[in-house]
Amino acid sequence: MVARLSNGPVSTSALARPFAMALPSFTQHLGVLESCGLVRSKKNGRVRTYELAAKPLKAAEAWMSTRRATWEKRLNQLDAYLMTMKERKS
Repeated sequence: MVARLSNGPVSTSALARPFAMALPSFTQHLGVLESCGLVRSKKNGRVRTYELAAKPLKAAEAWMSTRRATWEKRLNQLDAYLMTMKERKS
């Protein structure tokens, strides 16, 4: 859903089309995303359109970037340690 919404706003029915689930269940999923602030919806007549909310996604991206940097450092340290252990055995 999020990947599709990254292309721009889309109606509920168009967004649900590729998924094998009932529309009420699908709208519940959208409701969770909306309550988390990741998407916003607008209703025009009988059509509800959803779009991504960029601000929370940017915050999540910043958090993940920090975590990625930490794990890359740790994995590099592990790699160096394992290479040292391998050299000692040889």
